[in-house]
Amino acid sequence: MGGRVAVPIDLSDEERSFLEAQLRRHKAARSLSDRCRIVLRCAEGMSNKEIAASLGHSQHTVGKWRRRFAEQRLEGLSDEYREGRPRTVSDEQVAEVIKRTLESTPRDATHWSIRSMAARTGLSHTTVRRIWNAFGLQPHRCETFKLSTDPLFVDKVHDVVALYMSPPTRAIVLCVDEKSQIQALDREQPVLPMAPGVAERRTHTYARNGTTSLFAALDVATGAVIGKCYKRHRASEFLDFLKELDRRMPEGQDVHLVMDNYATHKTPRVKAWLARRPHWHVHFTPTSASWLNQVERWFAELTRKQIQRGVHRSVAELEADIIAFIEAHNEEPKPYRWHKSADEILASVKRFCQKTVCQGL
Repeated sequence: MGGRVAVPIDLSDEERSFLEAQLRRHKAARSLSDRCRIVLRCAEGMSNKEIAASLGHSQHTVGKWRRRFAEQRLEGLSDEYREGRPRTVSDEQVAEVIKRTLESTPRDATHWSIRSMAARTGLSHTTVRRIWNAFGLQPHRCETFKLSTDPLFVDKVHDVVALYMSPPTRAIVLCVDEKSQIQALDREQPVLPMAPGVAERRTHTYARNGTTSLFAALDVATGAVIGKCYKRHRASEFLDFLKELDRRMPEGQDVHLVMDNYATHKTPRVKAWLARRPHWHVHFTPTSASWLNQVERWFAELTRKQIQRGVHRSVAELEADIIAFIEAHNEEPKPYRWHKSADEILASVKRFCQKTVCQGL
């Protein structure tokens, strides 16, 4: 008795070129390349048994792809559509999870967790996780915001942003502010240094050794910083810092100051000192809009790189480290690039306000 006769395979030039190209591709799927090898060897006249032995497949697998190719040609090498396992979670259950997440809270907490939502809805915690990921829900996260109520918000944004994006010719633009009450902190126990596989360790308790206040001015054009530390941050200290800036400014150039609405910036003595210098121009940022002052960005770098993990046994050590940080920064200063125009900022604030109002309703 003879066995089943294998279907002969004859390839066109286009088909052979396609199959050989799939074998040369480095990122081709392993399953597709195996099928291409089977078809090419079938075209060489090899039997299913010989192909199975050479490629490490079963004769059934070789026969399957021989028949598929003979019937459907190249399209037969692709996997057929599979429906997969039927859904176990209905649209109504998904909608219930989303509605509860957005419109309710558990009795014993301020927000839902994955497991508390799973217990409430009867679903598994992995299902709840997939639903939250699909709809971008993160109940554990909470961000802060504060909208400026300054009646001149629009005018001040246009004024300050214009200085950043189109500064006046032959003029110096300085962003001025103070970082007050910087604490000189020392850990109660020695800091354990970093080691391979072990992060630096320090106690969460500390000893306070006094405070200092830093007045700083950032040159928008160059990124250089002028800074000076004081024991207090009153109007008299701010006036002394302005005099320090005046001594460092070149002759005959206008100076534009960008600063916030802190009370020490608007005392009669400060106003009188500025009035005697008509080439000094003051630009106030809107209230509750410190993000508009570029020196705040530099203060964040100072905190992250020097103060946050610093160990200072005295105020003198703290001030010495701050001055050293300023000197190192000024060796290779880089200005911050301001990209958003005033109209883009106002449009963004408008969208946020509309979204907030809609969510509140």
